[in-house]
Amino acid sequence: MTARLDAQIRFLLEADRLKSVDRANLLLDGSRPENSAEHSWHLALYALVLAPLADPGVDVLRAVRMLMLHDLVEIDAGDHPIHLDHDWDAVARAEEAAALRLFGLLPPDQAQALLALRAEFEAAETPTAQFAKRLDRCQPIFQTLCADAPVAEHVDIVIGNLDGGRAASLAQEFPAAYAHAEHLLGRANAVDTSGLTQRLALLNEADKLKLVVRASKLADGSRRENSAEHSWHIMLFAMILQEYAEAGVSIDRVLTMLLLHDLVEIDAGDNPIHGQVDHAAVEALEKAAADRLFGLLPPDEGQGLRALWEEFEAAESPDAVFAKAIDRIQVPITNLANGGGTWTEYRVTLEQLEARVGTKVSLGAPDVWDWLRPQLHAHFAVI
Repeated sequence: MTARLDAQIRFLLEADRLKSVDRANLLLDGSRPENSAEHSWHLALYALVLAPLADPGVDVLRAVRMLMLHDLVEIDAGDHPIHLDHDWDAVARAEEAAALRLFGLLPPDQAQALLALRAEFEAAETPTAQFAKRLDRCQPIFQTLCADAPVAEHVDIVIGNLDGGRAASLAQEFPAAYAHAEHLLGRANAVDTSGLTQRLALLNEADKLKLVVRASKLADGSRRENSAEHSWHIMLFAMILQEYAEAGVSIDRVLTMLLLHDLVEIDAGDNPIHGQVDHAAVEALEKAAADRLFGLLPPDEGQGLRALWEEFEAAESPDAVFAKAIDRIQVPITNLANGGGTWTEYRVTLEQLEARVGTKVSLGAPDVWDWLRPQLHAHFAVI
């Protein structure tokens, strides 16, 4: 088991590098380029929130998994903006080589499963992959047109994409998305877009999670991570480490909880577990944030997602216990990779880690804690 976990963690640490791959489009507030990890998280949220608009036969949670993985190859191959000239055959070869290297870090059974999932997404032949591809085309369009101050050059790129580029197919494949883009550009279009627009409010608001800076740092120590890319990363942790959950845990429900769990930080901010926190005040802020954010959706949908968020917070169901364990495990692993991360800044002791991290992880993923604990002891023995 140790060798298998070693391989899985190597992959998860390598995946951390996706947080440093910048894309061409900006955040909605225009403050900086979006990176490919937070883009992947946002697309997963698109899939979940727009599930009622999916065609029959679409497995929405499978689409979520595809979108979590689809840009990992950019760690090696880089991002390729569609408005620039590229040798697309060469790009495809580079991405295939990247997929073989990255997924090849995993145990063979997991490597083959993820390669197959990526291949399904790229082929775009199944209803699920087609749904995922449509969302991948939509999000950059709305990221540009719904911005606080749309950049003229970026708007021109969107127009070209809609008028004859990859997004032109949305007119037939996702008419509401195409029509709403047309409306935002001031063009007339008679298609009913209400089903999309009543859900897009939350998706646009969710972009602010990319601005919530956490205490924890990237695995290379170069900067602090934000809550959107953190959410993406722990979803990937859950996918890869799901075999260490207790019997009966639904990984799809776990992924949904982790996708949603930090949305409330848009209003309430990040509250480090090793910081000085007024827990009652934080709880009140987060509940108010949940009221506002989930309230942006149609009532039945918002209530359903809020119930999952509340289940995660309560950490009583088997699914929530495993989700909490995964939420706790990522930061110690990245801190070990970058020499201690913010443990020094917060004067964290081994005893505090045992209490604040070990308690949660040992409940939900005891084998993972058994693997991690000796490494923590070794780290703190020499500082």
